[in-house]
Amino acid sequence: MYKSLCVFALTAAFGASVAHADRLLIEAIDHEQMQSLDRPQRGSTMPQVLGRYGPPTQEVGPVGDPPISRWVYSDYTVVFEYDRVLHSVTHR
Repeated sequence: MYKSLCVFALTAAFGASVAHADRLLIEAIDHEQMQSLDRPQRGSTMPQVLGRYGPPTQEVGPVGDPPISRWVYSDYTVVFEYDRVLHSVTHR
């Protein structure tokens, strides 16, 4: 009797832990809106970005080797390696 009760308890505990799951919620991305946003292109220089888009609201870096720095604008962040644009990333 005790053995059957232990087996039942272990089975119930294992089943309860397997039945628990998390839900992953993914927001829809409006690709057209992201593409239409005018932002610096890869390979542009810091002076070109400054001339076309104006001064950033925040400058971060440089950090590491090669030096990576970021310029933060209201709708996007521009990532530089040395003085060239690597990426421009839109904010959510």
